[in-house]
Amino acid sequence: MRKNITPKQAAFLLPLFLLLGVFAIYPILTSVVYSLFDYRTNDQRAAGLYTSTNFNAPLFVEDCGYITWYLEDDVTQVSETDAQTLRTVMTEVDALAAAYAQNAEVTKISAAQGEELKATLENAKSRIKAVYDNNPDVAFYNGWEKQDILFNEMQSCVIESNFTGLSAYSKLLTDTRFGTSLKTTLLFTIISVFCELVLGMCLALIMNKAIKGIGGVRTTALIPWAIPTAVSALMWSYMYDGSSGVVAKLFADIGLIASPELMLLSPGGAMTAAVLADVWKTTPYMALLLLAGLQIIDHGLYESAAMDGAGKVRTFFSVTLPLLKPSMLVALLFRSLDAFRVYDLIAVLTGGAQGTETLSIYAYKLMIGQNNYGYGSVVVLAMAICVGLIAFVFVKVLGAELIADD
Repeated sequence: MRKNITPKQAAFLLPLFLLLGVFAIYPILTSVVYSLFDYRTNDQRAAGLYTSTNFNAPLFVEDCGYITWYLEDDVTQVSETDAQTLRTVMTEVDALAAAYAQNAEVTKISAAQGEELKATLENAKSRIKAVYDNNPDVAFYNGWEKQDILFNEMQSCVIESNFTGLSAYSKLLTDTRFGTSLKTTLLFTIISVFCELVLGMCLALIMNKAIKGIGGVRTTALIPWAIPTAVSALMWSYMYDGSSGVVAKLFADIGLIASPELMLLSPGGAMTAAVLADVWKTTPYMALLLLAGLQIIDHGLYESAAMDGAGKVRTFFSVTLPLLKPSMLVALLFRSLDAFRVYDLIAVLTGGAQGTETLSIYAYKLMIGQNNYGYGSVVVLAMAICVGLIAFVFVKVLGAELIADD
């Protein structure tokens, strides 16, 4: 029977809700907002969330001053006709600078104003370029190259809206790199979790035995899990090294790879290396969860099975496995979600090269490597949806009652 939460009980839960809001809900909402924009911090025109046309007035006014300054030097080196053209442009540029001199920050303008300003700049640019083209033999103090750079920067001061809506999500459906990363992530998750389940079950059955020295066995078995992932990945990278790595040499000697150098330099070898390192690291965690499930099974059931003549194999599949199902599904759920979000292990071992680029690595390269927070947020949200689907499959489809009501 469910009970309603009293106001006093709700007050005790308030800090939990605040923490969830700050560290869970707010980042998700921020990612959703970023995904609706072409937000890139390495591009001035997309370095913010702009729903309308904006104008970088301070930079524009500064560039106007430079144009006038450069033209003042070059105007004395051309004919009177060309000089008059340059003076006219200088007057127009000074007028533009005076019109926006009072704006101390980026301001909003209408789309029509932005187009008009761009057209004015393009017209002035073409007239200046014509003067320089008419005098190819003159050694100008500044020349057209500097003017061209300034005009391009001034045109970029008109910042158009970078609101893209849901178009980035449709782009995701045709992004072959995303598809490849998704397949790689699923392959890594399925193989590593399956191996960890089998090995973890064997280890849990051993640690569940009441034998002398089992405490030391349990402690030793958990050592790989206690090592930080980045440290263990670095340790395995030394053992995978093509020139001195013991694992790479061993695999080459037994014929699994053609030469030690291919361990991390071939798609198959790199994926095998990542899976092997992950299985070594997280099998103890899987074993620990399964061990907890084994220890709550009533030993009387095993005695009854033995009296009925059931062997150890029959007892395992008829008694242990059915009763261990909830613990197995919890272990599989936790490990699948963790493996699907793998980042540090792959980053240290291969950096995502040789066909080992997972979704986390791809998202990192987009957001941190390319400063593309808009599309990077789309990839992150797609990964979050995949994680939610995995959780749904384990909790609903497989029918595990992970949380039971009183």
